[in-house]
Amino acid sequence: MKKITIAVGSLRRPKLNAVWEAMNVIGPTLDGDAQFEVVGCEVPSGVSHTPLSRDQVMAGARQRADALVGIGRTRGEPWSYFVGLEGGLDVVNGQGAGGAVERQVFLVSWAYVTDGGGRGYFGQAGGIALPEPLATTVVDQGVELAEAIDEFAGMTGVRDAQGAWGVLTANLITRQEVFRTAVVNAFAPFYNSSLYHKT
Repeated sequence: MKKITIAVGSLRRPKLNAVWEAMNVIGPTLDGDAQFEVVGCEVPSGVSHTPLSRDQVMAGARQRADALVGIGRTRGEPWSYFVGLEGGLDVVNGQGAGGAVERQVFLVSWAYVTDGGGRGYFGQAGGIALPEPLATTVVDQGVELAEAIDEFAGMTGVRDAQGAWGVLTANLITRQEVFRTAVVNAFAPFYNSSLYHKT
């Protein structure tokens, strides 16, 4: 049985587990004759610790995957796919009640998957609104989300456990689950290539 190795631009357990779970779901469709392996490698995102826009979050995911491609080539690693995962905030200024401008801040999670040969795709897993006091702490005061969510929830180590997603949804949805969905979505053009590459 051939082995397909998926490199992930992180050593954080929720991210690695998310990719592993995604491969268990999509692996048989991607290549039913392969055994999948997930390896982590710490790489820079090239964006702030808490990206404050959709563009920054997407850039962080892509830059992590691109960094993995470079590392894989330099080391001669047999990696087949490269996954960058990035969470952050999407700050949206929209029209509120009475026509006033109203800011909404959403926690979002993105994945970028590339085969290192020119094909790469993004996937997102939805978003959830941050409570205004938490949004103010992160966006206006510049406190990193990982630190702010610990303080806000009265907990420690939220990032490496349920994540801000778990805190905000009372553990109905965890950080790991959200990244799993983003990875499945980003891999769609690979495992459903006949649909995505119709001419």
